[in-house]
Amino acid sequence: MKKNVTGTTVIGRTLIYTLLILLAVISVLPFLIMFANATRSTIEIQQRALSLIPSRYLLDNLSHLTGGGSRGFNAMVGFRNSFVVSTGATSLAVYFSSLTAYGIVAYDWKMKHGFFAFIMGIMMIPTTVSTIGFYQFMMQLGWTNNLLPLILPAIASPTIVFFMRQYLLATLSLEMVEAARIDGSGEFATFNRIVLPIMKPAIATQAIFVFVATWNNLLLPLILLQRQNLFTMPIMVSLLRGDIYRTELGAIYLGLSMTVLPLFVVYFILSKYIIAGVALGGVKE
Repeated sequence: MKKNVTGTTVIGRTLIYTLLILLAVISVLPFLIMFANATRSTIEIQQRALSLIPSRYLLDNLSHLTGGGSRGFNAMVGFRNSFVVSTGATSLAVYFSSLTAYGIVAYDWKMKHGFFAFIMGIMMIPTTVSTIGFYQFMMQLGWTNNLLPLILPAIASPTIVFFMRQYLLATLSLEMVEAARIDGSGEFATFNRIVLPIMKPAIATQAIFVFVATWNNLLLPLILLQRQNLFTMPIMVSLLRGDIYRTELGAIYLGLSMTVLPLFVVYFILSKYIIAGVALGGVKE
């Protein structure tokens, strides 16, 4: 009987591992195809789009990418603007959302539950609904050709507030906060020195999602920005269609590859905190 149970367990684990490996391959395959196509010519891509075999046209694609046919594509300008916007938005989103969640968890005040319900209601409103009104507001402020409208709204991130609140409910000891207050620590000092280190896994997890979403955001930058020196990478990539009668597909894939690489770097740096955040957030003593 024990042998049968052991055999069943081994078969079950084998099936699970096989399924996980298959899902991993399916997830990675589009990126491998994209990187391979970045080294191939337009004719090769049109003849056989799905191929993992690199070719010898990487330098030619790079020449098309940085040449006149790319309609003002400038990778350095795009990387700079995207990095400024993504880093600024991520920093504001995770810090002020953590501060808001801490205020909801650590303090008892009259409208506490109503305020949290209001935040939950804001989560239900699609972002695209407010796009026209937001654009008109930025027009009145004279911020249509400015990176600030892409950064400052990240201060109000209801989804991150909800996540941080749930994390604090599971991990934060209010006795520790009270002890810090008794020792004379100010409220902001308590939050910055005690609460933030506890929230490091949750902050890193949300930072990945916010950075990726902001980096890939195309709608708002496309609406608000008209100057090429302010274009972000998604706008730069959208310019790669080139001539309507001749589109350099290899250059487009190379531009997409260059856009994705920073996201891989950020993910690999912070991904270890995702598991830690899930593990700590799911256990409450």
